[in-house]
This record gives sequence, structure tokens and C-alpha cells, in this order.
Amino acid sequence: MPTLLSRFLAAALAVVSTATLVFADDPTRPVELFDVAQTPAGQAVAFTTTGDRTQLFRRSFVEIADEKNADATEIAVDLDPRQTFQTLDGFGAAITGSTAFNLFKMTPEDRRALLVETFDPNVGLGFNFVRVSIGCSDFSLSEFSLCEKPGIENFAMSPEDREYVIPALKEILAINPNLKIMASPWTCPPWMKVEDLESLRPFESWTSGRLNPKYYDDYATYFVKYVEAMAAEGIEIYAITMQNEPLNRGNSASLYMTWQEQRDFVKVLGPKMRKAFPKTKIVAFDHNFNYDKNKPECRDQFGYPLHIYEDAEAAQYLAGAAYHAYGGDVSEMKRVRDARPDKELYFTEQSIGAWGYSFDGDLMWFAREISVGTLAADCRGVIVWNFMLDSERGPFRPGGCTKCFGAVNLSTKDFKTVERYSHFYDVAHLSKGFAPNARRIAADVKTQAGVRGFRCVAAENPDGTLAVLAQNDSDATRKATVRFPGGSFVAELPPKSVATLRWKP
Repeated sequence: MPTLLSRFLAAALAVVSTATLVFADDPTRPVELFDVAQTPAGQAVAFTTTGDRTQLFRRSFVEIADEKNADATEIAVDLDPRQTFQTLDGFGAAITGSTAFNLFKMTPEDRRALLVETFDPNVGLGFNFVRVSIGCSDFSLSEFSLCEKPGIENFAMSPEDREYVIPALKEILAINPNLKIMASPWTCPPWMKVEDLESLRPFESWTSGRLNPKYYDDYATYFVKYVEAMAAEGIEIYAITMQNEPLNRGNSASLYMTWQEQRDFVKVLGPKMRKAFPKTKIVAFDHNFNYDKNKPECRDQFGYPLHIYEDAEAAQYLAGAAYHAYGGDVSEMKRVRDARPDKELYFTEQSIGAWGYSFDGDLMWFAREISVGTLAADCRGVIVWNFMLDSERGPFRPGGCTKCFGAVNLSTKDFKTVERYSHFYDVAHLSKGFAPNARRIAADVKTQAGVRGFRCVAAENPDGTLAVLAQNDSDATRKATVRFPGGSFVAELPPKSVATLRWKP
């Protein structure tokens, strides 16, 4: 095992820069605050994270040459801002009940410091897209809905929302007023459930069951009342999904909902939402790339959102579809994009946990499959699960995930020390490079023979800056020449690293 001194020297030798060096090889150390607008003229700012953690979002600078056609290194990346793709909504993490509860275990000063580091759009990392649950999730303090007694007139926001989630969102909004919020139910109120759609026998359980079609109107009103209640708190809901993991019966809070049911339900939900909150998007599916096709009852669910889009009445109310990556791979997102390029795509959940986690392995997998993979498939936003859990992986619900880590974990010893995991840095590389409403642009990559593991995506930001997120998933240091209209520069990527580069052309 290398000594602290050897790691220090290795990190120092790895950086060639005029910048002040920040030796952030400790995942409990906050990321250094830096406004990219302060990047010196004629330079690109680079942020680098390595799998060995000798660099954790390390800041450095790279000199820009005036000549676009500089001699290529072993990797050449040619950017074409004239060729544009999707608009990027943003990147972030879920603010679950457990996350909000943990945040309020911290002192106000410590909590604000972490939230500024994470969400501030200028000096911070600029996380700006979060996901919340409508009612309870498997990371809530208890099981609850927002209408505990039969009858939609009994709708009321929960104590957990009022005491933790809403105050947390307000603190974040004070730091980043442009925060986008996606809301998803894990279950409808149990009194709306039936065992199956044939017998219609009542099924008052938090886990599994089906939505009784006779309650479609009430449940649609339930969504409208939720968005209305949040608006009354000054919190705008950007988008809703109709059901978290609709093909997963086994979560501690869950509801089985086929594409046929979402197709029928959105025909009731859509008109109500369009009348009350026309700007709030409705997003379909919200589950795995492979549609859980290995489960016998899910075999006809493959291509879930595409089936709904075939119904013109239902499709008119849907902005697009959302995906998780616990099964299948990102090629499905590309297939759906190619079939329906008029519909949007979102990546809304991925957790890490005590099932084989390693910082380097998960950093590389996420960069490949999600950071680069989903954006290359025209995905507009990426959200991970959860933002914060405690060092005992909770609070969690019985029957839910007992092994999940947060993007950050809060020590239960002092409720002050925060450990940042690979997902935190992966999202940071996205959000610090690509501002809200950035447009992905063409990035043509050419590599010399034998060079493997390099991939990237690029975008032009609303302020005119260009940004590249690059991954070097090899055991060798790689040099990449980035060329763009009016200039070029050479970026050095350490082995097993992710880098974000941003500059003004």
C-alpha cells in the first residue's frame, strides 16, 4: 500500500499547471469552490478525478493554442458546434425523505457548506436536477401516502414532507433558484389498489398491487393536488413520472403498472395536468433498460414507452420516458431514441452499494454507461439515487434497499463528516461542465492504433463556453488534442480517470 507521502508526490507530478494545487485525495474533503468564469484568458479549466483517488475533482489549467489544426496526439477530438443535438436539462441526485432527514442532522453551517459545494451554479458544482417522491419511497422514515383515508378530499401533505423534504428543497432553491424537480410516486394510496384487474379484489398493501381503474380520476387529481401543494410552498415541479419502477412488485413501496395501464391512465392524468399545470412534463416508464424481461409477467412489456407512443391520444401528453440501469444497458435508450426522436429521454436512478462497490470500478462504469452513454443517446438529464444516506446506509425501509450508499454518506458518529462516493464525482463532472440548457455538439474522436478506453461528449453552454467530458478507461496516461473553431489544446488524462474541460473559444 502506498504511503501518504508517495501518494502526495504522485499527485503532484501528475499535474502540469500554473494553478494552485489542491491535493484532495481524501473523499471527506470538500471540493474546492471555483467559478469557471474566473478561468484565465487563453486557458481551459480542467477538473480531474482518478480511480485511485489521488485526484478528486482536481482543478488545473491548460493553455489554448490559436491554431486549430495542431498536430494530433494519440487521440484527436474535433468539435463542431454547428452540429447540435439535444438540450441538456441538468444533473443531480434524489432528495429522498432519508436524504432530507440526514441533512437536518447536520448543523445549519455544515449543511449550508455542503449544499453550496453541491448546488451553487457558480462557485459550486452546479447540481440542478433532483428527484423527490410523491408519498413515501423505500428511503422514507415510514410508509405513507398523501391521502391516507379513502376519498381524494382527504389529500394532505405528509409530516415528512413538511418537516424535512420541503425545507431541504427551499434551502437548495435559495442557493440555486434554477433547480429542476422531478417527482415520482412509489405507490398510490393502498385503498386505491386491487389484487388484479380481473377480480378487482381490494389489496391494501404498500407493496405490489394494481391501480383500480375506477380510481383513475381520483389518482389523477392526487397528482394535481401534489403539484399544487408544492407550488403553494414556492416549489415548482418540472416533471412527474406516473410510477417509479412500474415493473417492480417487490420494493417496500411499489405498484405494478403495465404499459397498457400507463397508456390508459395518462389519458385521464394528461388533461387534468394540462389544465392545471401545463408546463409540468409527464414522463413515462421510469424503470430498467431491459424492462425486467426475465420476469414471466413482463415479457410483453419490452419497449414499454414505444407501445404507449403508438396511441396518439396518450402520446400527446407524454414528454418522453425515463430509465434506470439496474438491468440491461444503454443501447436500449439509443433504440428508443431512434424509433421516436420526437420524444425526450431522462436517466432518473442508479445507486451504488455494498454489493461489489469499488471507487474506481464504479467511477469508470458510470462514466461509460451513463455520463457518456446516455448523453450520446440524446438523454437530457441524469439523476442518481440517493443524494445523502448515513454511514449505516439509512434510514431505509424494511423490504427496501439495505445496502445502498448515497452519493455522499454522513457519519453517524459526528453528523458532520461527509464521505463522497464515485457517483458524487461522476455527477459533478457532468454538472460543472454542462450548464442548464447547454446543447450537445458533435465530437469526432480519432485514436491511434492500440488506444482503447477513451470516450467523450461535448456541449456548448448558454454563456458561449465549450465543454468536454472525457473518460480514459485504460491503464496508461493518454494525451488528447481537442480542436475547435479558432483553437486547440492538449489535455492529459491519467489512467482510469474522468475529466471535465471548459473554456471560452
